[in-house]
Parts: sequence; C-alpha cells; structure tokens
Amino acid sequence: MLSRLNDPIVAIATAPGRGAVGIVRVSGRALSPLVVALCGGPLEPRRATLLSFLDAQARPIDQGLALYFPAPHSYTGEDVLELHAHGGAVVLQLLVARCLEAAAAERTGAEHLRAMRPAGPGEFTTRAFLNGKLDLAQAEAVADLIDASTEAAARSAARSLSGEFSREIHALGEAVVELRSLVEATLDFPDEEIDFLQRADAIGRLERIDARLQAVLASARRGALLREGIHVVLAGQPNVGKSSLLNALAGAELAIVTPIPGTTRDKIAQTIQLEGVPLHVVDTAGLRSLDDGLDEVERIGIERSWSEIGRADAVVVLHDLTRLTLPAYRRAQEAIDARLHQLTRAPRLQVFNKCDVAAPPSVAGDAIVLSALTGQGLDELRRALLTLAGWQGAPEGGFIARTRHVHALRRAADHLELARGHAQLGDAALELLAEELRLAHESLCEITGEFTNDDLLGEIFGRFCIGK
Repeated sequence: MLSRLNDPIVAIATAPGRGAVGIVRVSGRALSPLVVALCGGPLEPRRATLLSFLDAQARPIDQGLALYFPAPHSYTGEDVLELHAHGGAVVLQLLVARCLEAAAAERTGAEHLRAMRPAGPGEFTTRAFLNGKLDLAQAEAVADLIDASTEAAARSAARSLSGEFSREIHALGEAVVELRSLVEATLDFPDEEIDFLQRADAIGRLERIDARLQAVLASARRGALLREGIHVVLAGQPNVGKSSLLNALAGAELAIVTPIPGTTRDKIAQTIQLEGVPLHVVDTAGLRSLDDGLDEVERIGIERSWSEIGRADAVVVLHDLTRLTLPAYRRAQEAIDARLHQLTRAPRLQVFNKCDVAAPPSVAGDAIVLSALTGQGLDELRRALLTLAGWQGAPEGGFIARTRHVHALRRAADHLELARGHAQLGDAALELLAEELRLAHESLCEITGEFTNDDLLGEIFGRFCIGK
C-alpha cells in the first residue's frame, strides 16, 4: 500500500448495508477533471451542492450532495471529493464504478487520474498521516473512536484525536531534546572548565522529566484498559456456578444453568462494562480429570477451557461452598490449583459461591464470598475485578492509548533511569548520558510516528475499515 500512495483512490466510506445516506470518497491530486465529469461542472470548495451524479452518457445515477475539498485543506491533505448519495448498496457501487470509469476516460484530459483504484483498508487515514494532517497517535485514535465499546472509551479516543496525548508526548520529547542538546554542546567544547552537570541541573531536569513521564504512563495504562479491556476467565469444577455468575454479571440469561454436571460444553463470552472499562468475561466448561470417563464432547470442552485460561488476563477461580468439605471435591481442587500454577501467571481471584445456602468459612483477605443466585457480593466482585485490572478510575482529560504506546513509554522510562545513573557519575559519563537521552527520545517518537517503519504502519492501518 505504501508504495502506491500517489495513485488516486476511491471507496465507499459508510458501513455496509442499507441506510438513509451513503458516502463515496475520492482522494488524489488534481481531481478537478473528475469533479466536472461526475457533477457536470466545477464545485465551490467546501460547500455542499445538491446535484445529480452523472454516468458516462450524462444520465443521472442518483441525486445527492457533493463536497469538494482542494488540497491541502482536506482530511488527507490531497484533493478530496465526497458524494453523499442515498444509502443503497447498488447505488454506491455504481458511483464507485463511475468514478473509476471517469478517471480512466481519455476525455478527462488528466493522465494521472487513470491510475485510480479502490482504496485499501485505512488508506485515507494513512495519507492524512503521511501528509502531516495527523500524527500516528491521532491516526490510531480515529480507529479507536470507531471501535469504542464504551462511552468512556469514545470520549478518551476523541481527546486523543484532538491531540491531547500527542501534546504530552511532544512536551516530553522537547524536554529530553533540550537536555540532550546541552550535553552534546558540552561534549563539543571539552576544554571549558565548568561543572556542566551541576550548572545545567541535569539530575534535577531528569527527575522532573521522569515524573512527568510516569504521569503520562499511568494515563496511558488506563487508556489502554479503556481501549482493550481485560480478558477474564471463570474457572472451576462442574456445578460451582460459573454460568450463573456470568448471567448475573451480564444481567441476562446467556448460559444454560442446570444441576447436571457438564451442562456447559464450550466457552461462552460476554463483554460487560464496569466504570467504562470493557471486561470480556468467558464462562468455561467445568474442570475435571480427563480420566473420569468423559464423553468426547465434554473432553474437548475441558481442553478448550484450559486453553482459554492460558491466554487470560485474569482468572476467577470459583468454589462451591456446599462442597468445600467433601474429600473428592478437595482433591480435585488441589489438582486444578496445581495446573493453574503451571499454566498461567495471570492474577487469580478466589471466589466462594452459594453463600445463600451454605455458611462461608473464614477465607483469605482477597477472596470474595457471594451468591450468583441472589446477587449478594456481586458489587464487591466488580470492584475486585477493576482492581485486578489495575484500574484506578478515569480522570478528567484522560486519553485512549494502545499497548504499543505503553511499551514505548516504559522503554523511555528505562532509558531515563540509565541516564540518571550516568549523570550521577559526573562529566566523565557525558557520552553515555547523551546516548540514553537519544534512545529515550527515539522511544517517544515511535508513539507519534516521527520515528517508525513501514511494517508498523502497514500493521496499524491494515486494521482500519476500508473508506477511512
């Protein structure tokens, strides 16, 4: 895709299916001949015009609004033409075909338009990034705003799109560059008899930069949780109440609940919102030994349960208060705990169910006692799940973030930590200090795309929808 960014492109920019309005978007350089061919004449820039969209014989395909945005004042930084038509799939496909036909026609008098092709996923936003209309963090926020599954995530994505996150990163980068420039200037004049590090307050500057970076990192972690949520698996022996707990958390009868062991044969997933954080909760088949004479379907279900547990961000281990003292139950639980310990390092939350029919024993401080049937203890479980996820509430002005942003900020923090160590060694370690500052700045630039590679861009924009 990146090798063909000079081609004019066209795509349907609205979601598939029927709707009141559908949009066909075109981007490229010097689109004026195409505008005349489709709209019957030139358009006033940035002004919606009601007209008929014409086929090759000047017959109307549809009537709608046409908007023309000459470069550089457009979303992509190129000329952009938008045709707002009635939202039928056939009509929109006809308009796309007409754009390609008109671009290829000799009478447009524009050789460069003949290379027009359908846009790839995220190609309009790729051009916006490469033409300096958005930085990479803002471009990612476009997709995050579209994909937001909670109100909090949508508001945070909007703040990132407006540049809030990017401004924080740029401010950090400027502080690092300023200190680095002082260090490198000193390296260029080694004969100066000054104590550079003391006069420049290098250690104090580093501490202030690190404090600001840690605050941004904390916000980024919260933003990543808002975007990606946490994958929580409900695990335990048969009939401990996993399906009942899923239904209680979701507020709907999603899973079949019966007293028969092995009722749940496959995983059932549901996303719920807690304080705007998406929790992807998965109910799994009851865990027991594969040597217990199980049928093939239940055996496969248990194997899938262990596979789901292996990739969980957190595991809720459910216990049945009515069976805690039974020797067979306790032996089975010990075997489950041993395998959990081997299989995953994800945090585990011990939950004791059915307190409505059995008196709870004394349990460890972090364990939770509840009744999935009556709802007793559910609020405590919800709070514990948020704590387990590392959620501390969404502050005003928070922004959306991705795992790659968090990793880049952590790398920058690590380089600043090493830089502090070199600064404490005095002027003899200035070269090492300058190098760690360079690496810290490079890590920050990865977030906004000032330092990146084509593979990363392809991975990011390839996940966008076509037409955006």
